[in-house]
Amino acid sequence: MIKQLKGDAMLMLTAIIWGTSFVAQKEGMDLIGPLAYNGTRTVIGALVLIPVILILDRIKKNKAMADGSYAEPTPEEKKAANKTLIIGGICCGMALCVAGNVQQVGIFHTSVAHSGFITALYVVIVPLLGLFVRKKVTPVIWGCVAAAAVGLYLLCIPSTGFGSVNMGDVIIFICAICFAIHILVIDYFSPKVDGVKLSCIQFFVGGLLSVVCMFIFEQPSFERILSAALPILYSGVMSS
Repeated sequence: MIKQLKGDAMLMLTAIIWGTSFVAQKEGMDLIGPLAYNGTRTVIGALVLIPVILILDRIKKNKAMADGSYAEPTPEEKKAANKTLIIGGICCGMALCVAGNVQQVGIFHTSVAHSGFITALYVVIVPLLGLFVRKKVTPVIWGCVAAAAVGLYLLCIPSTGFGSVNMGDVIIFICAICFAIHILVIDYFSPKVDGVKLSCIQFFVGGLLSVVCMFIFEQPSFERILSAALPILYSGVMSS
């Protein structure tokens, strides 16, 4: 019971951090472009995970040595594991780069409330896309899809009708599809590798891709990036 309550509390904290990060993203978009914001915050997210990885590796190794279950992997095993980890990190990072930047552009054109709800639709889009890879969808999931569609209508379609849907809502919906694809890529690789290391590599890949595109399409000044330091740090350290 205690373990269950601890898990529920951590998930609630995750939801709070994830939800409030939309405010930081909106604030950041008022100061710098989407590529600059995503590039800097995602690289920061990767850097923050490096000491976490070192600490977790030490804890796992000490625990395994204490109970006598530690076994040094062979060079071949290390090579195979690292190859899968790197490929997975690159694939996840590319998907994250596309989804994150599409989301950031959409947030600029719509409200934080709309952004949060529509992005969360990836929760029901994931099993729908899973049909293409022969993943079973239960009746409960279909009910969730219907409920999400009703919620999306009530949030985005006021009494004036469908003509009131703005470009930002459409972009954010595309973002939800991109994040659903991102989740499916993670679902494929995460059972095969260390999840924290996978996250670190995907953040580096996604961040560096955004930074490269930033210099091509935006070319922001260092001063403007510093002016957005608070929302960048919040979403980089906490949300990522």
